[in-house]
Amino acid sequence: MTIAFDPKARAETLYTGDFRPMFIGGNWVPAQSGEVLESRNPATGKLLATVPRGGAADIDAAVNAARAAFEGPWSKFKPYERQALLLKIADLFEQNWEELCLSDTLDMGMPISRTLANRRRVIGMLRFYAGQATAIHGEVIENSIPGEIVTFTRKEPVGVVGAIIPWNAPIAASIWKIGPALATGCTVVLKPSEEAPLTPLLIGKLMQQAGVPDGVVNVVTGTGAEAGAPLSLHPGVDKIVFTGSTATGQAIARAGTSNLKRVSLELGGKSPMIICRDADIDRAVPVAAMAVFANSGQICIAGSRLFVAREIHDEFIRRVAEFALKLRIGNGLDDQTEIGPIISSRQAAKVEGYIDVGRQQGADLVVGGKRLSGPDFNAGNFIAPTVFGAVTDEMTIAREEIFGPVISALPFDTLDEVVTRANATPYGLAAGVFTSNVGTAHKLTQRIKAGTVWVNMYHALDPAVPFGGMKMSGYGREGGVEHLGEYLETKAVWIQTD
Repeated sequence: MTIAFDPKARAETLYTGDFRPMFIGGNWVPAQSGEVLESRNPATGKLLATVPRGGAADIDAAVNAARAAFEGPWSKFKPYERQALLLKIADLFEQNWEELCLSDTLDMGMPISRTLANRRRVIGMLRFYAGQATAIHGEVIENSIPGEIVTFTRKEPVGVVGAIIPWNAPIAASIWKIGPALATGCTVVLKPSEEAPLTPLLIGKLMQQAGVPDGVVNVVTGTGAEAGAPLSLHPGVDKIVFTGSTATGQAIARAGTSNLKRVSLELGGKSPMIICRDADIDRAVPVAAMAVFANSGQICIAGSRLFVAREIHDEFIRRVAEFALKLRIGNGLDDQTEIGPIISSRQAAKVEGYIDVGRQQGADLVVGGKRLSGPDFNAGNFIAPTVFGAVTDEMTIAREEIFGPVISALPFDTLDEVVTRANATPYGLAAGVFTSNVGTAHKLTQRIKAGTVWVNMYHALDPAVPFGGMKMSGYGREGGVEHLGEYLETKAVWIQTD
């Protein structure tokens, strides 16, 4: 795509290693401890900014500010006013879209062409939630109690929401949490990942500019242990919404029992991509490849278990490998880059460890499998798109979420067999199917245990369509009308009129 601005020049101007405070109760403040965290560009290692290393005391201040706002001015906002506020935020996002995308690209490495392309989805979410703000209602219920008694329900905001997001898509992840909260009348304490905190802080500025009342949206930066855990445990938080790893999600679910706060979780995945023998191979190859390689594999829905019908398996894997070799890898600020860096040296080492284990367990390395070196790569965390063949279901690379650009290819013979194998995982977030047979498509979408199943496509997300996992991939839904219900309580009202 054509980039209308110079991201490299803009980056040199806006990201100079300065200190960026966090947002609590309408104020921009440092951590009470005075400590800071560094945010570095994963493509170059350059210091972008420092942010507060928030802790329990800062979380407490943010929760108190959110509670005061929830019980104060924000509670007086009518649905129309919440809707108008969300629409104003959407307009500000449009006006500042390039800066938001530049922040994401610098902070976590996603190619600028990809971040800019998310415009329709993210701004669409804000406008979708704005539409829903005036559509929240209870219902009148005919009861069977003797006498003149009227019964009805009210939908009320759950209260203070603690939102914890990962580093792999900060713009969209932030709005997936803040949007429904504002639409329903909740308040939010957002804890971004310490790996990519800059965009959520920028979003806080836009919220303030839009006129969001003080305390309605708060952004506390810090580590998971020092800020995320206290937020999960805080007795003043009514709901926790989390996107991230399954292990952390389990810890958050346990923390929620402290005051029985409501919890919704969007967790990890090991999603199957099933290529049937009647699939359109020309169409399926790039989709299957980018189902994993997009965002350098750092995406929870990555279709990393590639099941291919045995009759076409060898040709298909050869063509996926050829596709991988043609992908342009580099700094996300380059508009020609298709694959950016891994978020950190720690995560890159983890991905390399999985690649080594794949080799040791007997998988055939078809392409990739190495950390890139050279003048354009040495300062960053770049791993070549990787394809393994001769993988068996028991291998570690076929069972565990890698969160890197690694495909495990597995042949299959029958539909019954592939369904059984696809479902033989603790995860159930997403799945993909390629087939030219409508009957096969319906059978597989019904039998695969996953929250989302795409047919002859992948990665499609829309504000009106619910998204979430089954099994160890979490519970609750984001997107669609169901999403608003996650932020609402139902109150039954009885009135005797005689």
